[in-house]
Amino acid sequence: MSRSDADSWDLATSVGTTATMVAAARAVASREDNALIDDPFAAPLVRAVGIDIFTKMVDGDIDLAAVDTGDTAQALTDVMAVRTRFFDDFFLDAAKAGVRQAVILASGLDSRPYRLDWPAGTVVYEIDQPQVIEFKTATLAALGASPTAELRTVSVDLRDDWPATLRANGFDETKPTAWSAEGLLMYLPPDAQDRLFDNITALSPAGSRIATEYHPDAGAALADRSAAVSDRWRDMGLDLNLSDLFYKGERNPAIDYLANHGWEVNGRSRVEMFAHYGRAFPTGDLSKSLSNSLSVTAIRK
Repeated sequence: MSRSDADSWDLATSVGTTATMVAAARAVASREDNALIDDPFAAPLVRAVGIDIFTKMVDGDIDLAAVDTGDTAQALTDVMAVRTRFFDDFFLDAAKAGVRQAVILASGLDSRPYRLDWPAGTVVYEIDQPQVIEFKTATLAALGASPTAELRTVSVDLRDDWPATLRANGFDETKPTAWSAEGLLMYLPPDAQDRLFDNITALSPAGSRIATEYHPDAGAALADRSAAVSDRWRDMGLDLNLSDLFYKGERNPAIDYLANHGWEVNGRSRVEMFAHYGRAFPTGDLSKSLSNSLSVTAIRK
């Protein structure tokens, strides 16, 4: 089913399913030798959602090669491990620079408020759909997990007036803030992407930081490859067409847009990020379609 401006989801439907997929990849990556990341909450969260294919992935009952047709078995896991480490390092670097307020946009099954070593006095805000926030909070509480920072959950759709809801939950727009928009932009309409950055800019005093990703060629190539992967998933019992979840249409490049709105921006390709972490970039059709994706960081001037 294609997207609409009023659609919603939980972690087993629509866009929420991709959050569960990413968490499954984090779980697999966390148990590798010489792992780039350590996410002890990913596997139990995936099991709690209950999507069979992803539960089998985290339990070692299915090989990622069976899903990533045409790619190496490690492609999805490696890409998500590097992406996760990039955002982990972003928040930790911001904390070292003295930033004590963080916002995770479209948080999904992100467990950073529970697993990163946040400095004392840090407040972390998580924003996502109400069903997503409620499920993750309850599941982690049942696991006995405690946040390592002061966590404030914000249940609101990013296409709505989320800044007002964020302020109502205690957000201080006079304090420098670290923002993450991980795996998010392609799931927003082009105009909503601009509004997202406009709102972040309006809420960010000098010294604030943002990390995101931008896919310059996320159109036909990525959509075609996503459709192929979705066909394989359907054979394995998951009826989800990934390409239906992306908003089509020309959008402003994130680097240019932020640079033109008062941010000092740096961008590195996914291949460069793999090299930065000492990993070889995987081969295959899916990897190729993601190779030009940019990992973007910016500091508010």
